[in-house]
Amino acid sequence: MNKIEQERIRSKIYTIRGVRVMLDRDLAKLYCVETKYLKRQAKRNAKRFPSDFMFELKQEEFDDWRCQNVTSNSDKMGLRHAPLAFTEHGIAMLSAILNSDLAIEINIKIIRAFIELRKNIVKKSRYKLLNEKMRRIESEVDILRTNQTIESRRIDEKLLQVSSRTHNLSQVLDEFQDTYIIIKRPSKET
Repeated sequence: MNKIEQERIRSKIYTIRGVRVMLDRDLAKLYCVETKYLKRQAKRNAKRFPSDFMFELKQEEFDDWRCQNVTSNSDKMGLRHAPLAFTEHGIAMLSAILNSDLAIEINIKIIRAFIELRKNIVKKSRYKLLNEKMRRIESEVDILRTNQTIESRRIDEKLLQVSSRTHNLSQVLDEFQDTYIIIKRPSKET
């Protein structure tokens, strides 16, 4: 399946009620049948389409879908009834009831488009996980750097204290040495 065809199919996959679906009119165009024929076949074979395979959009969902997809007046004119929404599994059932080589070929393409969408979702969620792990690691590194900076300051302060004491000790030693020299040096008078 070429990229243009795949994108055309993917652009007809919507998320409604938290489920990825395709609408009857879009499927009818892909299968090269009339929408009323597709709906009739689905309703005649209602046992094949439980509510998690196919559902009719409620009026507010239908209105939301219209607003989100900016349908033209000619598109709106043909939409007197809320469309049927078919999940991936419902679309798989459609190939059985439409039973044509074209329906089988189109279904394979649609199922591949759904699979590709799932792969992209998995990639994005992995990316989010990796991104979150990187943020945590960066945060931990920042904490370690801060702790290291604080520790370095403490060490510097200790070194300054030791240096100061050493300097004081050096002065005391110098005084002691000067005093020792004065005491040890024999006087000239003797």
